[in-house]
Amino acid sequence: MKVCVVGATGFVGGALARHLSAEGHTVTGLARTEGAAATLASQGITPVAGDLAERRPTVIEAARAADTVVYAAQAGPEQETATVQELIRALTGTDQTLLFLSGSGVLVQRTAGAWSPDVFAEDDPVTPEPLAAYRKAAEDTVRAAAQHGLRAMVVRPGLIWGPGDHGHVPMVYRSVAATGAACYIGEGLNTYSHVHIDDVTRRFSLALDKGRPGGLYHAVAGETPNRWIAERVAADLGVEARSLTLREAADVWGEFGALVMGVSGRIRAVRAQRDLGWRPRHTDMLTMIGEERLRRLAVPAR
Repeated sequence: MKVCVVGATGFVGGALARHLSAEGHTVTGLARTEGAAATLASQGITPVAGDLAERRPTVIEAARAADTVVYAAQAGPEQETATVQELIRALTGTDQTLLFLSGSGVLVQRTAGAWSPDVFAEDDPVTPEPLAAYRKAAEDTVRAAAQHGLRAMVVRPGLIWGPGDHGHVPMVYRSVAATGAACYIGEGLNTYSHVHIDDVTRRFSLALDKGRPGGLYHAVAGETPNRWIAERVAADLGVEARSLTLREAADVWGEFGALVMGVSGRIRAVRAQRDLGWRPRHTDMLTMIGEERLRRLAVPAR
């Protein structure tokens, strides 16, 4: 199968491109720079020079030439909205497959570190997080395209962790460099459902094989409250765990980082398990604690 991955140089898109290539598919990947193109080529992925701004027509042309298009880019609202709309116009009526990578960030709740009892399956109604409303609109656009000769589906994972990730565990390690303590917000009982990158890539393969047009599939393997993460990091480094206010958190992680670390985002993968037979193999995000790459993040910059 010919697969075009938009976002092939990113954390998730790169893992997807390498996984699909290893499965024997012919994979092309979007590369914005010569360095990125060289990296893709070294991994057996054919680079396509382009981006989602000035060179978007190149992206659309590469998509037309593929059997399957995987959108896994991390773009701004305007670029993502325009790209999704152009991809759908170009692919409508072709019976090609379009897999759109979203995320459970579309349904997070701003609890300021408090626990939430709300857990969302794929078919549950959600109130989109305002900053992610454009992403929820893109999801809806992709799913609706399945009615017009396009095998379009949405994959919505939780917090993705694994080698090279930049999620909650690395962020807590970075807080040690900034404050001398492993930090969380408020009570630290807020929970963001998580899933390992390898389970996400397997999830995409199952969607390619068994997914239904218009389908929405979650990917989740476990939950770990942020205070638990901070306490384990603190034990690893021999420091204290510390609660921050939202204002203090913004000084440590920036405004957006503080938002991410203060929300609750709990999901269930009902359709993914029922329709695709997907089961996660990695369920404990805390197994990352103690990795040298993470410990280095706790060292203050000189």
